[in-house]
Amino acid sequence: MSKSLNDKAWEQLFEKYDILKHIERTGQFQISARQIKEVREPRLMAKFDHTINLPQVFSANGLSILPVTRGDYIISHFDAYHKFEPDDTPVTRVSIPAYIQSLDSSNVPSEAIALNCAVAAGIVADFLADEEIVATVSGRMGSGTFDFNIDNLKTKSSCTVAVNNSQIEIDAAFEGIRGLALFEAKRDLSEDFLVRQLYYPFRVWKSRVTKPVRPLFLVYSNGIYRIYEYRFTDPSNYSSIALVQQRNYTVEDTTITAGDIQQVLYSAVRETEPQLPFPQADKFERIINICELLNDQDLTPNDVTERYAFDVRQTNYYTDAASYLGLIEKREDSSVTLYKLSDKGRKILKKGYKQRQLAFCNCILSHGVFADTLKSHFETGVMPHKNEIIQIMKKSNLYNINSDSTYERRSSTIKGWVNWIVGLINE
Repeated sequence: MSKSLNDKAWEQLFEKYDILKHIERTGQFQISARQIKEVREPRLMAKFDHTINLPQVFSANGLSILPVTRGDYIISHFDAYHKFEPDDTPVTRVSIPAYIQSLDSSNVPSEAIALNCAVAAGIVADFLADEEIVATVSGRMGSGTFDFNIDNLKTKSSCTVAVNNSQIEIDAAFEGIRGLALFEAKRDLSEDFLVRQLYYPFRVWKSRVTKPVRPLFLVYSNGIYRIYEYRFTDPSNYSSIALVQQRNYTVEDTTITAGDIQQVLYSAVRETEPQLPFPQADKFERIINICELLNDQDLTPNDVTERYAFDVRQTNYYTDAASYLGLIEKREDSSVTLYKLSDKGRKILKKGYKQRQLAFCNCILSHGVFADTLKSHFETGVMPHKNEIIQIMKKSNLYNINSDSTYERRSSTIKGWVNWIVGLINE
């Protein structure tokens, strides 16, 4: 497997300080920012918001890393991440007041703007169900001193971690009569998140206010605001995280009918298959998400891998898939590879929610193998079996697919994208 810059740098540190043997003997290893800086900048080396971002030496050995002071970290078999619960709640339609001219719901380039849109549209107030909320603290601050217990994945027991003036960051906080809500906001879709992002601010503010402290996670992508509220059933236990509620909101028209999809299906102009790798990227939502991220700036493959919820292999798979659809372009700049959103991709992202989804559908359905699979679905009412999809693939003149095993692997992408299209129907 290809290695990122973080993979290579951490391998150097593990070898130099014999970290694995130390953890085997004592259960943990404390490392300083000064030691990390010997090989690479600590801010790039110790912030892994999702398990997929963990360096290979961490993943292979079931390890994670947590800050304990402003310049020290502990590496151990911590159960540090939590999987997002299935997102199956309906989407509530809201609107930004007409007098607001400085927020554009179709252009949300940062977490801060996503939070501002959520406030302006009444999403935050509706979710919190508090009579009146006021924006209060945000930004970076010290953690103060506290201890907590956390589950150890190897020993299946709990261990204690002491924190002394570590740095925390709060994206936004809203205080109402009944509680203080602390928000962590992201624009990248992922399977899980680092609990520390919620737990450290929770512990800090639980000691400073007498009302309940409510940790919340907001994920904005493709016009949908997903909000998760958590609680810690035992405030002194990092691993006691539990979901309280989850809701989805949008400020755009999300109604898409079967007729809308069928109109795209039968009007899409079929393209000749490009001489590019056939996609191996099952979750189409993540292709949209990577287009949104590239809408802000061009990124190197390593930028995509380190900043967002991708490993090296996923970066290659999903950027290749977006290139196959003509949504992004790859260019060389001073011997460095850069991914850039194409003019086609940029035009699509400027559309409102409904037209944007239908434009993405058109990109997919201009490729005959996807169109024929969707036609079969509409004709029979069920998704074609894998073997049927493979037969459609073999008739579609796909580029450089030569073995049955490759047909089988790529068929899951066809199924995933067609399921995404069908899942848009919400009449």
